[in-house]
Amino acid sequence: MSLALRPDVCATDTPDGMVLLDEVTGRYWQLNRTAALVLRSLIDGAEPPDTARALCAAYPRLTAERADADTASITRALTEARLVVPR
Repeated sequence: MSLALRPDVCATDTPDGMVLLDEVTGRYWQLNRTAALVLRSLIDGAEPPDTARALCAAYPRLTAERADADTASITRALTEARLVVPR
């Protein structure tokens, strides 16, 4: 499932990953590089298996199983925080 940022969520890249601002609540979310890679991939239209492969390419010591789990965990956290919606 690819994702989209909610219309009232702004994203800004940082040297360490990304920062999201929920303009409705005023809350900021700081994503590390791994979470930022996952979010970028999913909002660019990739599906979770493709995103997990991108994680493995970026972090060669990462196992496929861990990349799948990290992708699912990050997706779940972003969805539960209501920062993203399914595309």
